[in-house]
Amino acid sequence: MDPFDDLLQGVRADGGGLTRTDLSPPWSVPLGAAGALTLCTVLRGAGRLDTGDVLRPGDTVVVRGPQPVRLSDAGPAETVLLCGTYDARGTVGRRLVGVLPEVVVVPAGEGCTPVVEFLHGQGDACGPGERVVQDRLLDWLLVCALRGWFDRPGSVPPGWFGALGDEVVGPVLRAMHEAPERAWTLVGLAAEAGVSRTTLADRFTRLVGTPPLTYLTSWRMSLAADWLTGSRETVGTVARRVGYADAFGFSAAFKRAHGVSPSVYRRSTGARARGDAGMSAGADAGVGVGAGPGAEAGVGAEAGVGAS
Repeated sequence: MDPFDDLLQGVRADGGGLTRTDLSPPWSVPLGAAGALTLCTVLRGAGRLDTGDVLRPGDTVVVRGPQPVRLSDAGPAETVLLCGTYDARGTVGRRLVGVLPEVVVVPAGEGCTPVVEFLHGQGDACGPGERVVQDRLLDWLLVCALRGWFDRPGSVPPGWFGALGDEVVGPVLRAMHEAPERAWTLVGLAAEAGVSRTTLADRFTRLVGTPPLTYLTSWRMSLAADWLTGSRETVGTVARRVGYADAFGFSAAFKRAHGVSPSVYRRSTGARARGDAGMSAGADAGVGVGAGPGAEAGVGAEAGVGAS
């Protein structure tokens, strides 16, 4: 699993409000909500973002917020949109959201056509078990869109994404993500790439933006934060999963990264998540509007052993 795949694990649709909406001009749709990604694909017709981009059939826009972006009619024809929202769960998910621009526009194609056509055919039908299937298809569409954007000439992906293709840094990044529990040292990481420590340190820092062990620690602390709040594992178990031999050393590193101890983080973040879940229970996350002149649509609400 590479870093991109790891980060996508933190962004999954869960009743993401996959909704097909038919709109007749004039219409306007605010896209984007704080703490969430909003994805919208044009199935028919056209729409113009207030950034100036025009979306045509098959084009997809991903908006990360926090400020909404408005999509409006771009012609006299009826327009059909397919939209959904994603919560960026935990620290790992926020790492992905954090590297995206506020608006990502991906033209039709990019390997997404089959899933767009399938979702188009599904409409709003949602029988037993189909919501789970729709969520996973929505995940597929998001992966296609983001991969397509990262690979496009002229895009500005994060340093680590471009570094994945580097013959020296790529193997090191994958090694860190595949085995964060290993007692990595600069010597061990350099061995993965078959280069000297100096060569690795210089090249990694130039391409990724941080030294190897700094990146490793940051990734471990992101994983640890999510494991603390998403499982019942003890602090000591989480410490070992991210390469720390004892809970004391792990707690000190975690507090440097997150400002509080692992136990306090678990209690405070868990309570906050339960409160958010209670407030949103029963809420409809979809677009929730129909067609019609002047329609106003709303999408969504608004390092360890050996190294640290």
